[in-house]
Amino acid sequence: MELLIRGVSKTYPNGVQALKDVTLTIPAGMFGLLGPNGAGKSTLMRILATLQEADSGSVTFGAIDVLTQKDEVRQTLGYLPQEFGVYPKVTAERLLDHFAVLKGITGRRARNEAVESLLRKTNLWDVRGQKLGGYSGGMRQRFGVAVALLGNPALMIVDEPTAGLDPAERVRFLNLLSELGENSVVLLSTHIVEDVSELCTRMAIIDKGEILLEAEPRRAVDDLHGRIWLCVIATEALPALEREHAVISTKLLAGRTVVHVFGDSSPGPDFELVEPDLKDVYFSTIRLRRGHGGEVES
Repeated sequence: MELLIRGVSKTYPNGVQALKDVTLTIPAGMFGLLGPNGAGKSTLMRILATLQEADSGSVTFGAIDVLTQKDEVRQTLGYLPQEFGVYPKVTAERLLDHFAVLKGITGRRARNEAVESLLRKTNLWDVRGQKLGGYSGGMRQRFGVAVALLGNPALMIVDEPTAGLDPAERVRFLNLLSELGENSVVLLSTHIVEDVSELCTRMAIIDKGEILLEAEPRRAVDDLHGRIWLCVIATEALPALEREHAVISTKLLAGRTVVHVFGDSSPGPDFELVEPDLKDVYFSTIRLRRGHGGEVES
């Protein structure tokens, strides 16, 4: 089953156009939506999750019209928003049982089995009796996944799921998402390139409400082969370099600046050709679209 997004646009009352004619084909498995903060990712996620209306366009998931058949979508949807609240004085087991009732799992035996299965899958079974207020950020994220998985959804939408997690929690969380992608459509919205690089078989890059690239991550990296050049320069030399060449990313290192430049030939004798990665795809796609010197976090 595929999620088909065709020509979706959204403008807010203040005049900000959050989405501009967004068209994507999202197959089964893990699909990454990459973009900087404010790119329109969360707006698109809320529209797909039936929490917000699109101004125009169409979205279908199999035979379901996502924009008009909201109840049908919710029956097959698992949604983990960027921020979600929990009741801090309630245990994970009790709150998940409550959500299971809301999801329509009313039989006690079936509900107990579903709750135990999900708490084990998200590695929370041993702390099921602990109040949610004492959970770490990663534990709360995993609890959010458990809630999203109630009812075995065919469509999972996760919005910035690893923001703020420590490295160990992030790895555990990404492994869990990877398992989910084996049996359903999982749309991962993030600004963290590594999340997409490690998980997703398909991806898109969005900026200022527009889709700039839709591709397989590995193929997108291969397309940059022989076109990424590295040099370490004095920080004060950066403005002149940016005027002359397509600088796509910079990083401070011991008082000097490491730059990556996009080009079909060497920018100069001090540059070395390097193997590209998905960060180079991301920065080159956004910066070259905005023009040299566009402000994107490196």
